[in-house]
Amino acid sequence: MSTRSTVTSPELNELLKHGRAPRMIDVRTPAEFETVHIPGAYNVPLDLLREHRDEIAGYVADDIVLVCRSGQRASTAEEALRDAGLTNVRVLDGGMTAWQNMGFDTRRGTQRWDLERQVRLVAGSLVLGSILGSLAAPKLKWVAAGIGAGLATAAVTNTCTMGMLLAKLPYNQSCKAC
Repeated sequence: MSTRSTVTSPELNELLKHGRAPRMIDVRTPAEFETVHIPGAYNVPLDLLREHRDEIAGYVADDIVLVCRSGQRASTAEEALRDAGLTNVRVLDGGMTAWQNMGFDTRRGTQRWDLERQVRLVAGSLVLGSILGSLAAPKLKWVAAGIGAGLATAAVTNTCTMGMLLAKLPYNQSCKAC
């Protein structure tokens, strides 16, 4: 695995202010992008980027900065683009969270929940429902155990299957005029 190359929010902001903007690719879902994004960024969701990485590598010669919520999905995208032969790829350190915390310019649209919040809602609801349901059907407690095992696996592998599945829902795909 290659070493992650990053750019900080202040460094990227300086590049944008002085007309030396890299190509910014936001790998979040269309709904997350619609909620808030850096002006000038293009939305190419992670699954789509992975599917078309070779074509992207063939068309983009500029410096690229990958953006997501915190940096995790952008790091995955960076690895995919590097595997396709691009070397001019960096990740926005801390993602949109860090960018917004610095108070830099953003474009806002319809407010939606980000994937992490959706995962917490679904996982918590499944655990609570299965625990309460186990009062009537004791075997339902294993659903809670399965969710716990899935969350532990997600932490160890730094991936989130539930998040990837939620990203495919229509709620996370809708985007009027980003």
